Amino acid sequence: MKKTVLAMAAVFTVCFATAQTEEELKAQLAGKKDSIAAIQGRANAIQAQIDALPGWKLGAFGTIGGTLSQFNNWFAQGTPNNNAGNIGITGNAFANLQQEKFFWRNALTTNLTWVRIDDKDDPDDDDSFQPTTDVFNISSLYGRKLSEKFAISGLMEYRTTLLNNFNDPGYLDLGVGATWTPITNLVVVVHPLNYNFVFADDDTIFDSSLGAKILADYTRQIGNISFKSNLSAFVSYENEDLNNWTWTNGFAYTLWKAIGVGFDFGLRSNKQEALNYEINTLGNTAATFDTIDNELQTFWTLGLSYAF
Repeated sequence: MKKTVLAMAAVFTVCFATAQTEEELKAQLAGKKDSIAAIQGRANAIQAQIDALPGWKLGAFGTIGGTLSQFNNWFAQGTPNNNAGNIGITGNAFANLQQEKFFWRNALTTNLTWVRIDDKDDPDDDDSFQPTTDVFNISSLYGRKLSEKFAISGLMEYRTTLLNNFNDPGYLDLGVGATWTPITNLVVVVHPLNYNFVFADDDTIFDSSLGAKILADYTRQIGNISFKSNLSAFVSYENEDLNNWTWTNGFAYTLWKAIGVGFDFGLRSNKQEALNYEINTLGNTAATFDTIDNELQTFWTLGLSYAF
């Protein structure tokens, strides 16, 4: 009996000591986390000072996503024998020049996706990779500083597709106005004098016009995380049906060396494109700006990323 009591006491002592040690370790870990957060905060402050220094700042990151599949005699689905694949590539790059009296900011955003499905029971089907998501945007912004945060600026921005219907439509914005840079990585452009050139084969739907250009861009890298958010909007002075806006976002988290996980998504509204799709793709020749449903356009890509 005495040996049993002693054994139980020993077990209780060991458990108590272990619990006490675990609590101590957790307390030490909490202190380390606080220290890491403080160090990261100081590192971010130093990086912000580096970003504000004169000279060129270059950067790029992208995402590659893909899936491949094969089904044989999978009778639960309508196409039991098929090969399928999906490939997506996105890229975000910038080249910014910062000087005492002026700045010059250049950016490139692209998102391309191909989809393939080969029905092995249908010898006449199209088994090639077909483009789906197709986004291309390049911009150049020059500003002459009035102060550290405000500048008189000129903007050139071009948007189109690359894989399908290149420059049909294509949009070229040229304008002047003001740029506000409240913090190092955020740029807000308001150009009340801007001409939106629209290039398209069907000039009965697409039309160029004078209006206002609004652009906001935030690009930053914090540790292993790179991200970019860009909003580009045009407000026509001539007809609200000619308004359009596009909001794209890219995120990349580096896991090992330059390889990580990336996620991109975008939203878009363009009534001219919606009417063109309704008439020239769906064949509804009676459609007008007043009858179409200008649904929100969206895309997203998730996959491996590579940071340059």
